Amino acid sequence: MADKQQFTDAIKAGYTFKGEHVKIGAAILDGEVVSGADVFLPLKTMNRHGMIAGATGTGKTKTLQMLSEALSDASVPTLLLDIKGDLSGIAMPGALNDKIVERSDKIGIPYTPEKFPVELLTLSNEPGVKLRATVSEFGPILLTKILGLNDTQGGLVAMIFKYCDDHKLALLDLKDFIKVLQYVGAEGKAAMEKDYGKISTTSTGTILRKVIELQQQGADVFFGEKSFEVEDLMRISDDGRGVINVLRVTNLQDRPKLFSSFMLQLLAELYAVSPEEGDLEKPKLVMFIDEAHLIFQEANEALLQQIETVVKLIRSKGIGIFFVTQNPMDVPANVLGQLGMKVQHALRAFTAVDRKVIKQTAENYPETEFYETNDLITQMGIGEAMVTMLNEKGIPTPLAHVMLRPPRSRMDILSEVEIDAITGSSKLVAKYNQVVDTESAYEILNAKLEEAAEKTKQQQEEVEEAKQEKKTAKKEEGFFDNPVVKSVGRTAANIITRSLLGALGLGGRTSRRKSLF
Repeated sequence: MADKQQFTDAIKAGYTFKGEHVKIGAAILDGEVVSGADVFLPLKTMNRHGMIAGATGTGKTKTLQMLSEALSDASVPTLLLDIKGDLSGIAMPGALNDKIVERSDKIGIPYTPEKFPVELLTLSNEPGVKLRATVSEFGPILLTKILGLNDTQGGLVAMIFKYCDDHKLALLDLKDFIKVLQYVGAEGKAAMEKDYGKISTTSTGTILRKVIELQQQGADVFFGEKSFEVEDLMRISDDGRGVINVLRVTNLQDRPKLFSSFMLQLLAELYAVSPEEGDLEKPKLVMFIDEAHLIFQEANEALLQQIETVVKLIRSKGIGIFFVTQNPMDVPANVLGQLGMKVQHALRAFTAVDRKVIKQTAENYPETEFYETNDLITQMGIGEAMVTMLNEKGIPTPLAHVMLRPPRSRMDILSEVEIDAITGSSKLVAKYNQVVDTESAYEILNAKLEEAAEKTKQQQEEVEEAKQEKKTAKKEEGFFDNPVVKSVGRTAANIITRSLLGALGLGGRTSRRKSLF
């Protein structure tokens, strides 16, 4: 049995921080919570990213709910990607029960039910703030990546964007892009090839098919106006707490391309608009991606590269990203190595593959004399986790088996009435959910094609009218107006004239010679 005092001293030394920090639980040794072995979370290193992992039903989602509450109390806004649909309850106070009271007593934190300032967001037609981005903002590079185009096809996409910029054709939604694509592949092909280079009909057809595939996954709802400004994710409520933005994406599990589109654009936009901040006393925004294994399993190579790049660079912008997943091995190694905080809930060893994963997982945690990490991973109860994080100097804290603080908000979904009440009073809903139909490439090109068609129709009508007039004139001319009749008449008149002249002795050379003899 490990020395309890030595353990307590180690935890106190490892989890005592000078800057602002919050208590998230108490350490456990030999199956019991140790008094005085409190585990705190330093806000200064929350921009160093993290991971919450564990088998189904071990308490991962409740852990990220508790962390979001702690951050909100510290005036740090968060973004939660709610894939299972059970995070919206954070907008309502929790309910007391015997288990929660017992857990709170062991940890030494009084339990007070609390609701938090919440903004409900959506990528579909569900109630909430609609997140949109225009095709122009998405840009040719990201669009090429999400469509999975080759270099030739990507070059054509870039050419189309350049053409639209030069001709002031706004690309707002997918119907704009499709219209331009159809135009440059048909009526406008010659003009575009003259100024921008050769266009492959095969490439335009391939791009069009991929865009339509994206449309079929509901991308029309995402692309368009009004564009969401990512600064609105970093709001502080009137009472000084950070707003918790809950993006409900329960209907996107079977639409990976749309989800990839959103993730690519959001991460790129966050990185682009956020200024360099260095190491702040606390982050400006923390993003929690629940069920992240769905992203990594379904995402294309472009998304994985983008996530890796952003994770490496965005911490200097004061933004932290946490991945919540079942198996820590679901997170690519290049991303896993960038995660400073790790909260490992229990894993289950049902197969040889499971045991191998557990062994690999244990090797990713700091060595400790107080635990047998391989065994502990499979023995922890619900709401317990192995925790390690970075201290203010960037050094990993000792591994601690922690009984975590329970969420103070509702650990369940909201009712439709509650959702309507939240969205009905939301300033962002009023700001972003208005229908905007600005004149863009679709309308401009349609007008241009209609004008050309009208002109062509008018020319055809003029030609037909001329033909009809000529035909009518022919019908109205008389018998003697006929050229053939006129020719025969002239011939007959000449013969008669010559005969009369001959009778008078004036009919040409022969008659003149006879008169001389």
